[in-house]
Amino acid sequence: MHDNELKEILDLAKRHNVWRRSECINLIASENVTSPLVDAVYLSDAMHRYAEGLPFKRFYQGTRYVDELEVRVSRIFAELFAAKYSDVRPISGTIANATAFACLAKSGDEAAVLPLPGGAHVSHSRYGILGRLGIKPIELPIIPEEMMMDVDGAVKIIRERFPRIIVLGASVIIFPHPVKEVSEAAREVGAKLVYDAAHVLGLIAGRVYPNPLEEGADVITTSTHKTFPGPQGGAIITSSDEIYERASKIVFPVFVSNHHLHRLAAIGVASLEMREFGQEYASQILRNSRRLAEELHARGFKVLGEKWGFTKTHQVLLDVRGDGGGAKCAKALEEANIIVNKNILPWDGPSDIENPSGIRIGVQEVTRIGMREDDMIEVAGLIYRVVKGREDSSEVRRRVIEFRKNFTRVHYTFDVDVRRIAEEIGSLILS
Repeated sequence: MHDNELKEILDLAKRHNVWRRSECINLIASENVTSPLVDAVYLSDAMHRYAEGLPFKRFYQGTRYVDELEVRVSRIFAELFAAKYSDVRPISGTIANATAFACLAKSGDEAAVLPLPGGAHVSHSRYGILGRLGIKPIELPIIPEEMMMDVDGAVKIIRERFPRIIVLGASVIIFPHPVKEVSEAAREVGAKLVYDAAHVLGLIAGRVYPNPLEEGADVITTSTHKTFPGPQGGAIITSSDEIYERASKIVFPVFVSNHHLHRLAAIGVASLEMREFGQEYASQILRNSRRLAEELHARGFKVLGEKWGFTKTHQVLLDVRGDGGGAKCAKALEEANIIVNKNILPWDGPSDIENPSGIRIGVQEVTRIGMREDDMIEVAGLIYRVVKGREDSSEVRRRVIEFRKNFTRVHYTFDVDVRRIAEEIGSLILS
């Protein structure tokens, strides 16, 4: 009995790895792949250990090297964003958001946020941690076809309502948010500006997207595994002494006990990769997303943001109402081994949640495995064959698997002997 159950578990794990890592074109905008070197330090003894509290002030013994590692990684990570401080203990972007919200507002306060159909993450809404903390969201206006904030309308609301915090950054984002303009209004009313950079962190690190701190944001919250190619987790970045000190006392003990210590070295290596290769990588992401958007538009897709060049991030948004809706299209693409997600768009209502208008596409992972502009022509063609050509998914799937054979390694990482390094540091990958 146990042998059969073990075999089934191992078989499912293998099937997932083979399918997603070598047979699929992954266009999920919130995912990425870590490098073999990041993997080597991630699979370490630290995954078994605890380190509650701050470095050198722990509630557990046995953390002498973890403490030093956390201090160094936090410094490297902060420097990457020209910031004074970072806290890499949050174990997700949502936990980072929760910490910032609790740090800067209290129950009954108001927060100016984007609406969910305008791209906001659920944690920014009354349905997520913002609402659970008793903070009341005020929705800021957007320009639907461009998925851009209506700056004048937003500033007007901020001046009228005096929110305690303002939250920019989004889960669906194709153009930079007007941080400078909003930060000026925030200062007028005494509000703090939180920028959720979960999706664009790698673009900021690569200096192809505006740094919110330099434009007036008080704090960046983020995850570390989207355009930033690190392990799954979260972080808080700020240059404010007061915010850092208050937030550090909220991360633990409020939202995190142990912060998954094997992430630390992995975030450090990913940060050094981005310091070395980030601008090259991020620039290629933008070239790929723009080319993919153009190719899809040329094939008759309704691509949002046409007026402004479709996209200035890793994301491409399609309105597929005329093709059966987001759920139907995403499912058909999955059958062809093209992985995207359905997504609500500004004109969707509550009844559209199950089959919304949109598809959200991200190119950061395919870029990291070596795809360039010309490869986006092939990707667009494959999407067309499924969604508009209504070709048999099995036929397209065969082409996807064959095409994927051209991309078998992770790029924008150090050219080192990972096996030798793994042996030297005692990585569990070889144990």
